[in-house]
Amino acid sequence: MRIGYGRVSTRDQHPEAQHDALRAAGCEQVFLDTASGKLARRPELDKALLSANRSGDQLVVTKLDRLGRSLENLIDLSKTLQERGVDLVVLDQGIDTSSPAGRMFFQIIGSIAEFEHALMSERTRDGLAAARARGRTGGQKPKLGPRQVKLAREMYEEKDAEGKRAHTVEHIAQEFGVSRPTIYRHLAKP
Repeated sequence: MRIGYGRVSTRDQHPEAQHDALRAAGCEQVFLDTASGKLARRPELDKALLSANRSGDQLVVTKLDRLGRSLENLIDLSKTLQERGVDLVVLDQGIDTSSPAGRMFFQIIGSIAEFEHALMSERTRDGLAAARARGRTGGQKPKLGPRQVKLAREMYEEKDAEGKRAHTVEHIAQEFGVSRPTIYRHLAKP
């Protein structure tokens, strides 16, 4: 069975052209979303994927960019379809994963996506190493400075006339505008 899926990004766009092309391509069911491709949740795509669940079914789209948010997302969708034995047909680009050429196309795209991800990870690691070399460690700045830590420690160790703690950790935390775990964390450091 051929299941069609289309998507328009804005309310100003009209889905009729995609609907007509999918019907002309022999789709028995057509699902249309009106949502940005960047949104993870597209209910009509979910319905289309539920309908295209048997080996031999075909999920048909007019253009590849109507299906996926990113190259990685397209590869994930393609793998899901491949595991079910469902073929992907893209009308405008002439892609059909039921053919060897169509499968090869997706394998090439998958390799490119993996390469792109590896390059991005490498650039991130290089950037972090360069920042560390300049003395920047990243992460959140400490909530208390060295002087405040010293004062908090003094307050914690201060005793009243009876020999009990003069300040509770809760009181110290309120005084500095931080949480109790923050005070405990700083008190635990030498």
